[in-house]
Amino acid sequence: MVYLSNMDIKNLLIQAIGFIGTFFFFMSFQCKTNKNLFRVQFLSYLFYTTHFILLGAITGGLSYILNMLRSFFLGSDWEFGKSDKMCFILCSLQIVAMAFTWAGWISLLPVIANIASTVAGYTHNGRKIRIAGMFINSPLWIIYAVLVGSWAAIADEVISEISMIVSIIRYGWKNLDKVEK
Repeated sequence: MVYLSNMDIKNLLIQAIGFIGTFFFFMSFQCKTNKNLFRVQFLSYLFYTTHFILLGAITGGLSYILNMLRSFFLGSDWEFGKSDKMCFILCSLQIVAMAFTWAGWISLLPVIANIASTVAGYTHNGRKIRIAGMFINSPLWIIYAVLVGSWAAIADEVISEISMIVSIIRYGWKNLDKVEK
């Protein structure tokens, strides 16, 4: 008979919280409009913030708080929240968060990933959002997730890559090149 220690149970619960975030992130790329994509990602980021903070990966957790704000702003009708100025503010806050939680070069990974996703999100262009996700965001988050021990984030990024490919096939690469505000 296998017995789980309190530490094992705690780790499984932390990973489960992350897997809930994974589910919502996968679902976000199945949304046709960018506005709905960002609204569903907001839920994903809420779970991931909790997950990373509980893992002790503070830079990742704070980065996800800023991702929540980004998704909230981009999914809202607030014009300033969708402006280039807000993009600059959020990218700057990523750098500030990294400075306060610096744990060596590993802290660069989520920050660079999130700055790329933020800049892409603020183009309001579905194709650019997916390009940044597939070629910058996901690869950097996979490395970070391996280093901090987040099974859920590893799965999330692999599933996200698949989800982005499915959305490209589903909606067509050309159809994703529209700017939505």
